[in-house]
Amino acid sequence: MSKRIYLDNAATTALDSEVFEAMRPYFSERYGNASSLHQFGQDAQQGVVLARQSVANFLGCQAQEIIFNSGATEGNNSVIKAFGFSKKLAQERGDHAQRGFSRAERGGKIHIITTAAEHECVLEAIKFLAKENYIEATFLPVSREGIVSVVEVEKAVKPSTALVAVMYANNEVGAIQPIAEIGKLLKKINQERPNKIYFHTDAAQAINYLPCDVNELGVDFLTLSAHKFYGPKGMGAMFIRQGAFFEKFFHGGEQEFKMRAGTHNTPGIVGLGEAIKKVKSLKSKVKNIGDLRNKLVDGVLKNIKDSTLNGSRDKSLPNIANFRFERAEGEAILIALDLAGIAVSTGSACASKSLEPSHVLQAMGLAALQAHSAVRFSLGRLTEEKEIDRVLEVLPGIIERLRSISGGTVNRKDKLLKDLGC
Repeated sequence: MSKRIYLDNAATTALDSEVFEAMRPYFSERYGNASSLHQFGQDAQQGVVLARQSVANFLGCQAQEIIFNSGATEGNNSVIKAFGFSKKLAQERGDHAQRGFSRAERGGKIHIITTAAEHECVLEAIKFLAKENYIEATFLPVSREGIVSVVEVEKAVKPSTALVAVMYANNEVGAIQPIAEIGKLLKKINQERPNKIYFHTDAAQAINYLPCDVNELGVDFLTLSAHKFYGPKGMGAMFIRQGAFFEKFFHGGEQEFKMRAGTHNTPGIVGLGEAIKKVKSLKSKVKNIGDLRNKLVDGVLKNIKDSTLNGSRDKSLPNIANFRFERAEGEAILIALDLAGIAVSTGSACASKSLEPSHVLQAMGLAALQAHSAVRFSLGRLTEEKEIDRVLEVLPGIIERLRSISGGTVNRKDKLLKDLGC
């Protein structure tokens, strides 16, 4: 098979050809600034309006609750830091406020709850705020399947809790979190307390595969990235429930209902809108992707000794399979597969240059050495059965060869390339 095989769809997806065609006129014909009053601007603005409605229809919300941005990383930072930097929230519900201090004396910290298995952009934002003494943070553990307990969320709530941030589906192992259940829990808790606890979910990996009606999920904030569902890179959106607390992250113009300044990326916005419409129309492909993933899992576990699926097979996205192979290093496997024309990942693309073991796998209870032996395969709409057959043909030999190489899991890239004949 001469064609290269792409099995890293959790990192990014190919731009859909129909999405590209929808974007094309906004580069060279309808190129006006969407904030301008003349016809060029109005033509561009119409594209923004239609795209916003498409996203709102998909999420089951109002169009004015959709804010366009550069992606989930920006959206997650915007939500988390809006809470962390808010003096108003600290005065009203910070830990000092709960201890009887006068309003003038209050300067306490709000409390944010998250999990130890979140995407780096959530974890690092919260860790930064905690380190700088803006907030108090609780990082909840996850199970061996990568799933947080709703009971643990409830136990972590304090009078100063202002935000719960839990991703919908994990980018490394595909673990699906009980978002709707957490939403129901927080709704019940909020009925019995004066200050609302807001609920945020990063749905970047979920859009293609899971129900995303924000009312059914019970979330106040939701973030997404277009390039995860065959839209353009550098384009995203966030849902902010009407009436929810939010302080804008970017200052400048009055775009996006005065909540996110900056000239509209009209081609990107149009592409996002077109891509999210196609998600709904292509839901039938989800079963096929799941069938191919199951074939991959069955084949790997059957044909490669000492291989293990990280996480749950059933409580996971249908496109992700994360394996660990004892006595073989993940980075070495990635390189060998790439040389064979197969693209995979050792985890999050946002941390791919890091030599640290996956924080997600460690949160799930794996030792550092086990986490270093992990490889993620993530399928997509374009994945074909013959590609899975090819993986199952070459992978056993790669693992066997790597295990035979002296040094095993301690080899690094420079030595591995030499050992593999490069």
